[in-house]
Amino acid sequence: MNDYNAIVIGGGHNGLVTAAYLAKVGRRVLLLEQRGVLGGAAATEAVFPGCRVDTGAVDASLFADEIVRDLFLKMAGLHFVEGKVAVFAPQPDGRSLTLYPDVHKTAQEIARLGHPQDAQKYPAFVQQVNHLTAVLQTMMRTPPPDLHTLSLSDLTAWGKVALQTRRLGGREMMALLRILPMPVAEYLDTWFQSAALQGAIGAAGITGSYLGPMGGGTTLMLLYQASGGFGRSRFVLGGMGQLAQALAGAARQNGAEIRLHTAVARILLNEENAAIGVRLADGTDILADAVLSSLDARRTFFHLVGAQHLEPRFMRQVRAIRYRGSTARVNLLLNGLPQFNGQESAAQLSGHIRIAPSLTYVEKAYDAAKYGRFSPQPYLNATISTLADPTLAPTGQHLMHITMQYAPYHLRDGNWESERERLGDHTIATLAQYAPNLPALIANRQVITPLDWEQQYGLTEGSIMHGQMGLDQLLVLRPVPGWSQYRTPIANLYLCGAGAHPGGGVTGIPGYLAARELLRQKAGV
Repeated sequence: MNDYNAIVIGGGHNGLVTAAYLAKVGRRVLLLEQRGVLGGAAATEAVFPGCRVDTGAVDASLFADEIVRDLFLKMAGLHFVEGKVAVFAPQPDGRSLTLYPDVHKTAQEIARLGHPQDAQKYPAFVQQVNHLTAVLQTMMRTPPPDLHTLSLSDLTAWGKVALQTRRLGGREMMALLRILPMPVAEYLDTWFQSAALQGAIGAAGITGSYLGPMGGGTTLMLLYQASGGFGRSRFVLGGMGQLAQALAGAARQNGAEIRLHTAVARILLNEENAAIGVRLADGTDILADAVLSSLDARRTFFHLVGAQHLEPRFMRQVRAIRYRGSTARVNLLLNGLPQFNGQESAAQLSGHIRIAPSLTYVEKAYDAAKYGRFSPQPYLNATISTLADPTLAPTGQHLMHITMQYAPYHLRDGNWESERERLGDHTIATLAQYAPNLPALIANRQVITPLDWEQQYGLTEGSIMHGQMGLDQLLVLRPVPGWSQYRTPIANLYLCGAGAHPGGGVTGIPGYLAARELLRQKAGV
């Protein structure tokens, strides 16, 4: 008998979700994580003395509520804090725009900024976004049909799932199909005139992407980011790492074993080219009935399986996956709260602080990345985690997390080791244009480049989404055409990370669906 029914590679949130679901139904599960902390790119780490710092993802709005319920994560210590504000967007002219969860309160803000027509349209816009994301939510939770046996009726039936589940009509589905390929700039142009409003909303459409807002398909990312609730910000009490801890607790409660500081060197195959376990970096072999990798496809197949075990066509498909990381992070320890242009209260900083005065501004930021340079005027999205949970830092101090785009993985001049501190200085200087007292408050800082994402967190080319989430790398095409149902050409090997359907972000859905697919396969259904 094998040592385990399943081995899960990687202790990010998706790997932990997979392990927890498999353990819940009595499978003997081993999860292996090479770092000393769980959470992957959604971890909380001791970066500064006396602090718990969210080094990656900060917002848990996308995490599936059904996973919280199924795994009893609140009993395992998971508690959410809802932000009073969705987005605070300071402007170069000294004014600001605040987007609230309350639609009518936001409409009043838009009118105050001098755009009464946009204010009137805003409730209808939110209603349309909510309708479209309802369809998208169901599609995200439904594995795409198998292209190996795909018929037109299969594809039609899958497309109807969202409509049947949400009781939406054909008009909404046609609107979705029309809107998804659109550039987010073009989509918002049909609704609003205010450049500040377009920037505050539309910048979400380029999250983790190597595209500007005038690029096709960025409306899809806007809707994807809104699928946890438009106008919402939600944080985890104790830091994002508490999500990983709760998932780990649920998995262990049901008998799963979790090992930290345990790197996998390769996936073991038998003579039939089927996965039978893993070999650790120290040479130890561990056998299992199935192996599930939450790593991206390139790392899984080229680093752990080996190209020699792959059919040439599949190998070419994996090699063709576009990663193109474009995101950097600056984490700051502050001796007080910054004061932003147009800010009237600290509560306005309790959600996302977004530097995107217009979508033209964001597009120009992207222009530099196309030529291998980081943006001279970057798009910034910041949060101050200590406003939701003051215990994350010593009394009187605050933690600010700044996500910067665009910082291309491949630099034209220099390298990320030499450019790291210049990037940090530049990011702070940009934010200081909107919060002049910020530099004087900085007690410590950490800069994470795309190269760091790759080397320290295992994100190929620094891609926080495990591959670009364009229309050509989603649904039946993710991770590659023909293999969108978590199974792989290697028997008993499954993908359970963000490189699988539906994609990146802290959703937990790839891990949940991969576990379900494995159980379905083993049951012979």
